[in-house]
Amino acid sequence: MTEPPFRLHPLHRLWRRLPADRRRRLVTRLTAALAPKPDADPPPAARGLAVVGELSRTSGLGEAARLSLAALERIGVPGYALDIGGFLPGGGGGSAVTLPPPGVPLLVHINPPLLPLVLSRLPRRLLRGRRVIGQWAWELPIVPPDWREGVAFVHGLWGPSRFTAAALEPLLPGRVRAVVHPLAVAPPVPSRLDRAAFGLPDDAVVVLVSFNLASSLVRKNPLGAIAAFRDAFAGRADRLLVLKIGNPGHFPDDFRLLQDAVSGATNIRILTEGLCTADNHALTAAADIVLSLHRSEGFGLVPAEAMLLGRPVIATAWSGNMDFMDRDSAMLIDAKMIPAVDPRGIYQVKGAVWADPDPTQAVQALRRLADDPALRAALGERGRAKALRSLGVEPMAAALAEIGVRP
Repeated sequence: MTEPPFRLHPLHRLWRRLPADRRRRLVTRLTAALAPKPDADPPPAARGLAVVGELSRTSGLGEAARLSLAALERIGVPGYALDIGGFLPGGGGGSAVTLPPPGVPLLVHINPPLLPLVLSRLPRRLLRGRRVIGQWAWELPIVPPDWREGVAFVHGLWGPSRFTAAALEPLLPGRVRAVVHPLAVAPPVPSRLDRAAFGLPDDAVVVLVSFNLASSLVRKNPLGAIAAFRDAFAGRADRLLVLKIGNPGHFPDDFRLLQDAVSGATNIRILTEGLCTADNHALTAAADIVLSLHRSEGFGLVPAEAMLLGRPVIATAWSGNMDFMDRDSAMLIDAKMIPAVDPRGIYQVKGAVWADPDPTQAVQALRRLADDPALRAALGERGRAKALRSLGVEPMAAALAEIGVRP
């Protein structure tokens, strides 16, 4: 017997016809109306800090939450981990949550669009009698309008850079702090994999561009990196560009654009296999140059890790990465500001701009570093020293002291 064709409910069909950004705003508003909210006036803070985040996930927000816990241990403040990865869309359902002691503040590594949804799935008593701080990550100088829905769930905000903190400031004037990710407290540790393990030649200068397609193709701007490399070196066999790409299967159209951009180039390789964290660090350590011609970064995890590994970095001179690099510690590429246009709509915010890095400067920087091993070594060492100084626990310790949390 032939089964009848599956038919969507008329309301479901109508819902799917709405633009994705409008659906997202409606969901945020609905969950914000239903989710529990913290006390209007934050109580005095008990000793310790509970870090709420996707601790079991491989993501930027997950890494930020793990770094917060590592920093607390270094500072000497008790840390309590609340993993909410299972409560996020596609997480498969969360497990029982152990509440931190009474009065211990919450540091919530969940951006506003999902914050009400997650809080609605957690025990309602979690927020009672606690100060709540949102550590929100964003990559444009203006936040989306629907982020205002998240303000009702926090008493203060931390941004991972001065750039992000400035974007968040209009949401909670006077209650936003720049607290950089304390990456130096847990610097990257590469596995034992060497160039041979990745199929990379020993007699070539290797330029690495590492990014995740889930983080937006246009924002990461790998097409600009490919064009700069090809202009700098044409088909030279002793110059090799490696594109380490995450989530290619989730964004097949973007991946095809990258494949088309490298077509015919024998000195450009694409790596898409999933690597553990230590192997990813080993790939970075195996490179001679790490290139980031981004249009905007809220922080810039890849160049920060590269600097801590002593790898020389070429990067766009704009946005969050400027908290831990300068012209003495990295080769910075000037940029003009252009309207931020994102075909996916994630970074489509009225009035927002981002960087268009100078292609001529990028070509010159690539040639200069590739041709001078001594310069690469010196720049890599200066970059490592700068990152160690800039990415310590001091900003987090000061932010904790401000709310009354001390060792």
